[in-house]
Amino acid sequence: MTNIHPSAVVENGAKIAASAKIGPFCYISSEAEIGENVNLIARVSILGKTSVGEGTVVFPGACLGGGPQDHGNEFQPQARLIIGKRNVIRENVTMHAGTPKEHFTTVVGDDGMFMVNSHVAHDCVVGNNVIMTNNAVIGGHVHLGDGVILGGNSAVHQFCHIGRKAMIGGLSGVERDVIPFGIVTGDRGRLRGLNVVGLKRSGIDEHTVKAVSHAFMYIFKGKEDTFDVRVEKAKTKYADNEMVMEQLRFIEESLHGRRKIMTAE
Repeated sequence: MTNIHPSAVVENGAKIAASAKIGPFCYISSEAEIGENVNLIARVSILGKTSVGEGTVVFPGACLGGGPQDHGNEFQPQARLIIGKRNVIRENVTMHAGTPKEHFTTVVGDDGMFMVNSHVAHDCVVGNNVIMTNNAVIGGHVHLGDGVILGGNSAVHQFCHIGRKAMIGGLSGVERDVIPFGIVTGDRGRLRGLNVVGLKRSGIDEHTVKAVSHAFMYIFKGKEDTFDVRVEKAKTKYADNEMVMEQLRFIEESLHGRRKIMTAE
């Protein structure tokens, strides 16, 4: 335990890996679990049943595992926050534990970056390689797919799902589900197209990117039939394109979940 600063408060029962570093004035609850090579730089609060995965770095002022801001469920002894590996959690980030509505659990994946003042609310499921830029916030029960990027001061309404590798522009408010690879901008966010730059940077070849773009134009901006009919036809029309099929599955799951899908207007 030589890596624990003498000013830190660590309650009896906390499980802290020998290689973890606990900096000045940190607080760690009795039910917390801190993994190998975790670095809590200073003034970090780890509350309740929170686990922090190996290699994660947490900057001063972050508060992880606090009770949900869900009236009537603020203090639930079963509530958990599970944070994956190799995340970078910057100053004053907050991540809250879950409620009875979602098995008391909030989950954050691996290799994410959560910039200054970003907030992950109760019962959220955050994928791997997610970036939440300064002051980006997500409401309760939000799902972020792998590789999602949220721009500065953006906000995602509770229960919304954001598909894999979608990008939300700064200052955008998101009130509906966003398809995988979509790009959203505007004060009340609108689906503007596909995150083409992000796809190319991910190593997707240009031919595939063009094919997905053509499918997007057909499904979301086609003039024939209704949106629902175009979605059905697209299942056959693009059956050999897995990325388009991923989008179609996402749309169906949103509609079956009685959520609203963001369309291009």
